[in-house]
Amino acid sequence: MPGRLPDRPRAALGIDAQASGHPAGILDAAERAELRGMDRLVVAETAYDPFLQLARAADRTSTIELATGIAVAFARTPMTLAYQAWGLHAASGGRAVIGLGSQVKPHVEKRFGMPWDRPAARMREYVHAVRAIWHSWQTGERLRFRGDFYTHTVMTPVFSPDPVPSGPPRILLAGVGPLMTRTAGAVADGFLSHPFTSVAYLTEQVLPGLTEARANAEAQGAAWTDRPFETTANVLTATGRTEEELTANLAAVRERLAFYASTPAYRPVLARHGWEDLQEQLHHLSVRGRWQEMAALVDDEVLDAFAVTGPVDEVAREIHRRYAGLVTRISVSLPEDADPGLGLDVLASPPGRPSAWRTCWPPPTAST
Repeated sequence: MPGRLPDRPRAALGIDAQASGHPAGILDAAERAELRGMDRLVVAETAYDPFLQLARAADRTSTIELATGIAVAFARTPMTLAYQAWGLHAASGGRAVIGLGSQVKPHVEKRFGMPWDRPAARMREYVHAVRAIWHSWQTGERLRFRGDFYTHTVMTPVFSPDPVPSGPPRILLAGVGPLMTRTAGAVADGFLSHPFTSVAYLTEQVLPGLTEARANAEAQGAAWTDRPFETTANVLTATGRTEEELTANLAAVRERLAFYASTPAYRPVLARHGWEDLQEQLHHLSVRGRWQEMAALVDDEVLDAFAVTGPVDEVAREIHRRYAGLVTRISVSLPEDADPGLGLDVLASPPGRPSAWRTCWPPPTAST
């Protein structure tokens, strides 16, 4: 299949449960995800700090991995991120996985008050800086990191956390465009696809860049390449246990797709399908605040390309058909107001139940 990472062993598909990170529900979400056999709990950075909520979840779980998906890298310095991630990793007994993303320029500059320039180059150096800090803590070696964006050269014993027996956490990077995608392949332990990613775009545009960048890193003997590289499909999903619930979630997914498609940064994804005109139409409406009109422009063909929809059992089969053999992990992205238990239902349903996800070879043909 074009674009698949080379020489990837026929390993299990990991299954990742998403949680909102709201303080009122995080403990229940973590317990339910672990009880139902999920491999990883993923919390995004929206209205609450994911590190804080995952640290709370660490005290109520024992086996499930705890991941940020994503935390906004540029909202923090590498040192700040390093401390937060190390604290979660230590508190959870080595179960932390750090998913990072750049966010967009207006949020970084105007919401977080942090610098934004050359995001792919900055992210590459950011990951190197975090790894250098962790290496100093783990080994006791002197911290000596100097780059174009960040400098970290002071670390005294009183400020250095204890080593973690399992070693430093894995770092995953999110991306859409070719520069950030290649950055993930070059410096990270894995890649997180954006929900606004079709199978065709993932196969033809994303995976080849990851493959080449990862191969170059391995050829250069990068220390982190001794660990298998992860690729996670973040699958936008509309499902429901009743017709009313499914209808509501379908409407919400159309609205979300319209929002994504109106963003100029995502135009290349639409261009792969010949839908540049749709992007222009949606962007025109968005800048005029005509949000209610936008979802109506997302027809069934667009919906099917970027989302999986239907009853729970049908959704599970279709996700399996599209992604088994193409990626190493699956995450179900539901509308914001959807019952979070639906995601667990999908991933625990035949053939989406854990045992089926983990015996997905030989892979089917992904033709979407």
